[in-house]
Amino acid sequence: MNTTDAVTFWDGVYAARRAAADPRPNRRLTETVAGLPPGDALDLGCGEGGDALWLARRGWHVTAVDISAVAVERLAGLARANGMGDRLVAQAHDLRASFPDGGFDLISACYLHTPFDLERATALRAAAHALRPGGRLLVVDHGSTAPWSWNQDPGVRYPAPREVAAGIGLDPETWTIERADAPRRDATGPGGRTGEVTDHVLLIRRTAARR
Repeated sequence: MNTTDAVTFWDGVYAARRAAADPRPNRRLTETVAGLPPGDALDLGCGEGGDALWLARRGWHVTAVDISAVAVERLAGLARANGMGDRLVAQAHDLRASFPDGGFDLISACYLHTPFDLERATALRAAAHALRPGGRLLVVDHGSTAPWSWNQDPGVRYPAPREVAAGIGLDPETWTIERADAPRRDATGPGGRTGEVTDHVLLIRRTAARR
């Protein structure tokens, strides 16, 4: 499937939803980042922007990217409306073709799933290399199918966090795994539907500069 198909699909997903006035951040992000000093953050697949806005409110300078121009434009408008236009930049990127410039203290990839071809390991490897020494890459994946998911294939497989880490293929002398687990939580989806879901959480810290 080509880029136009992916952009059209995700623009349609967000255009079909009423724009959130105050989108919620992901729990796995907030519990991971709450004690960290603010720095430069990159939000991959920012969607409605709950994570990016939460980070900006806490003093982070955030670059938020998504393949959907609809999502990006909505988030940029929310940032300006909330007085955070100087701390949050929203950009459209297809991670199959481009990756944001810069170095980061935190990179978040929460639920970076798509029905289109995406070399996730390649994108996550680029993210790990974009970390500054001491910076962290947080990857949160679905570990189960939520009732409201666009993918209801009963045969879908959810790789475990350490399997995801192995696929990225990082040198353990430069990056270390700080967390790899599968916690469960009660979640609320579009339209107020609720259900228990599993998250696959992987947290990688860059411990050394590029050799």
